[in-house]
Amino acid sequence: MTIENIFTPQDDAFYAVITHAAGPQGALPLTPQMLMESPSGNLFGMTQNAGMGWDANKLTGKEVLIIGTQGGIRAGDGRPVALGYHTGHWEIGMQMQAAAKEITRNGGIPFAAFVSDPCDGRSQGTHGMFDSLPYRNDAAIVFRRLIRSLPTRRAVIGVATCDKGLPATMIALASMHNLPTILVPGGATLPPTVGEDAGKVQTIGARFANHELSLQEAAELGCRACASPGGGCQFLGTAGTSQVVAEALGLALPHSALAPSGQAVWLEIARQSARAVSELDNRGITTRDILTDKAIENAMVLHAAFGGSTNLLLHIPAIAHAAGCTIPDVAHWTRINRNVPRLVSVLPNGPDYHPTVRAFLAGGVPEVMLHLRELGLLHEDAMTVTGQTVGENLDWWQASERRGTLPSVPARAGWRGSG
Repeated sequence: MTIENIFTPQDDAFYAVITHAAGPQGALPLTPQMLMESPSGNLFGMTQNAGMGWDANKLTGKEVLIIGTQGGIRAGDGRPVALGYHTGHWEIGMQMQAAAKEITRNGGIPFAAFVSDPCDGRSQGTHGMFDSLPYRNDAAIVFRRLIRSLPTRRAVIGVATCDKGLPATMIALASMHNLPTILVPGGATLPPTVGEDAGKVQTIGARFANHELSLQEAAELGCRACASPGGGCQFLGTAGTSQVVAEALGLALPHSALAPSGQAVWLEIARQSARAVSELDNRGITTRDILTDKAIENAMVLHAAFGGSTNLLLHIPAIAHAAGCTIPDVAHWTRINRNVPRLVSVLPNGPDYHPTVRAFLAGGVPEVMLHLRELGLLHEDAMTVTGQTVGENLDWWQASERRGTLPSVPARAGWRGSG
């Protein structure tokens, strides 16, 4: 290739360069007090907001920052313009957009900032795995810096799905002690109608080498394992477990973990979360009120009841540290796991290998919490992002229409499972 091939001839429009523009219409809603007392950065921020196209007359609304791990470039019709690293971050921009529109609808001003994340599955067997756990801390640091770099934000929404991006987001939110924060779990990808889950399919190379699969079988299984374009893997690995833990901490809304990505119920969780975090701000409830020692122990209890990924033995203490809570030690983990029964039967533990979306449809975290409440294993007085306690949330869940309707979805859809 020559330089002439790179700089191909252009049409006349290429050279139609303008050097001035009229600028946004209207005027900033400034007051003498703002001009005298506000930091210059706050004033220039309003200039930037108008420059990006926000109505100058609506620049006094509550500013809410949405941070997310979105990856790839997704066209409006869902087709890939540029691929992300994994399905887990492919669709969460839709959740961020849903939350942003809800903030705007209620008179607020949404901001969005991004730190994308890698995929441990994609990195397996490569040098990329050396960057896996360090990435969590790097991303948490960058997210914290992004949050602090918008001094006018009144609340923060985190949207994340997978192995390191979601713990990083929770660590960043946990460190915002004096701000209202909320986590929107990015949900789960669907299993194929015929095929294997995203965990088992990672062994097609080994099984082919051992003559357990033909080339055609390996190719077809590998093609269809991620049966829908968004969401974390269908098993209770680090991604799914982190979503469960976020909800158990009270940092995510009841029944928000493991929702099927891209579907109406998943988008509504983002809208509900936007409303919830605004109400937290109205009531003066901050992360410090939610992430307490009791919340940390509730998360450990749910982790045991779900039989979750052991990687959360790394992530929950990191969240506790960021929140200023007591860091659980080996004795604490041992006591919890000896006292809490495993109640959830999903991939990869079984005994029935249900995908995580079925755990969601069966009632997810709040349904498991109802059983744990009967056993006296929960701190029901722990505050949550609903502005109510765990116990109050469970009272609502027990009588809710949602609880009575969702378990019938698989049967109505003609879904025949393996369990």
